[in-house]
Amino acid sequence: MQNTAGIPLLTPQLPDRVALQPYLERIDLSRHYSNFGPLVGELETRLASNFTARNNLPLQVVTVSSATAGLELALTSLDLPPGSRVLVPALTFVASLTAILRAGHLPVICDIDPHSWLLTPEIAEACIASSDAKAIIAVATFGQAQDTSHWHALQQKTGVKVVIDAAAAYGSQWLDTTNIPIVFSMHATKSLAAGEGGFVVTGNSEQRQMIKELSNFGINLNPDAQHPVGHLSYAGTNAKLSEYHAAVALASLDTWQQQADARQAIYHRYQHLLQSLCGESLIWQRGPLPAAPTTFSVRVGSDARRIKLEQLCAVQGIGTRRWYQPLLHQHAAKVGPIMHLPTPVAESVSADLIGLPFSPFLQDEQMRAVAANVQAVVSEIA
Repeated sequence: MQNTAGIPLLTPQLPDRVALQPYLERIDLSRHYSNFGPLVGELETRLASNFTARNNLPLQVVTVSSATAGLELALTSLDLPPGSRVLVPALTFVASLTAILRAGHLPVICDIDPHSWLLTPEIAEACIASSDAKAIIAVATFGQAQDTSHWHALQQKTGVKVVIDAAAAYGSQWLDTTNIPIVFSMHATKSLAAGEGGFVVTGNSEQRQMIKELSNFGINLNPDAQHPVGHLSYAGTNAKLSEYHAAVALASLDTWQQQADARQAIYHRYQHLLQSLCGESLIWQRGPLPAAPTTFSVRVGSDARRIKLEQLCAVQGIGTRRWYQPLLHQHAAKVGPIMHLPTPVAESVSADLIGLPFSPFLQDEQMRAVAANVQAVVSEIA
């Protein structure tokens, strides 16, 4: 019988050396290691084809060194006035906040939908009216996809620019318009893993070119520009994806569907087990199950239950995490200036939200061990 003690919160799944070998051999032959190499180009082409095939839009991809860098550069590409106010949901990873600050803008922390746990266009429209926001980072929280057609409608109505942070939503988040950039992560814990890295999908070729140049220090790469190639166009940064990371991403892409199917199957069994044991005591994020789940989060009904569950799991070496807490407005003031709108829903959701172990390697016996702790807590504490 497998030992259930010591269940990690997350276990990354990346290609092994056999899967990587053909790509590494190509790197050895080309001796091209960075600066927009051939594997990076192939990865961008394959990803763009996947998005274009979905809805027949002329979409393009530019890779970056991380999704965080992608968010910052996507915001910069909007060419907003310095210090513009940018909406962002209270319940999200801190990179959504720091990207706004590093792009030179003011984060406006706003609330989320009580069921999907997302910042929605309806919530955003009300926040625009009270904050004079010029842009929005809409997050695909826990991989739950945003409706880009609805965001497009809001963008057309208000003139407020939208960027979607879909760090954990590859395979679920698609683009139904050409004027909203979407940023994805290829961190080791994501479903399309390169160890580290990210990419931006956009239907705007000028925006793609600008993000590419920004990722290469801001150096002009366009011979048709008004100033020579090699001269700075912008004050950029070094956010290029290396050929080695592209090799890992390509190998991950080769087997992505099989891994996605496995993740969904595990998630379904896990959720069914907890629902059968705990019934209506648990509160789940509503919406379609992500195509390739990377985390497993649930509300347990009260902070007291959450604390007790954390204690039980800690004794058994079972990893847990209070995902995306503290909420964005609760971080240290010296992080940067923010504007905080009322966030009662986000505060309610975060009061009992907990992340439980999840990975492609999670065994049924391990699920039962976690579920037994959850059942014990919800049975003991009303």
